[in-house]
Amino acid sequence: MILYLVASKGKNVELADKLFEIGQKLGGEHEVLNLCDENLPLYVTGAEKKESPENLPALVAKMQKAKAFVFVAPEYNGGIPPVLSNAVAWVSVSGVDDWRSAFNGKFAAIATHSGGPGAKLGRALRLQFNHIGTTILAREINTSYSKALNEDSAEIVLNQLLKTS
Repeated sequence: MILYLVASKGKNVELADKLFEIGQKLGGEHEVLNLCDENLPLYVTGAEKKESPENLPALVAKMQKAKAFVFVAPEYNGGIPPVLSNAVAWVSVSGVDDWRSAFNGKFAAIATHSGGPGAKLGRALRLQFNHIGTTILAREINTSYSKALNEDSAEIVLNQLLKTS
């Protein structure tokens, strides 16, 4: 399954929906999950000992089941949107015996609708996710207010993910 992890509302949700549609045509199993809808509280060191979110086990299970990811997020102040970093933090302290299985050995693509090219987002995601075991494809899917989605290019990227999963 390719899991499209959306880390915003608005244009990135539209981008995720369009990529999902393209992915469905290519075959395989696809699912969109907007992390904003998960309403995870802000992770603070030690918080998991006090009150782990009720929906965390389902999120971890979904990420473990995924064979590949598409991170659909805007460049947020030159980096990763807080909702995505927060979700990764919660998964890493989820108490699951092997939380790294949510990331290890998997491939991912980056898709962004941002005001600019999203290059800083790409660098930040590569740094974090390579560290926790996910290989990010070199080619990205970038859109902006002045640059529409290149569906042929998106199809190539999604086909690459399907071949890895």
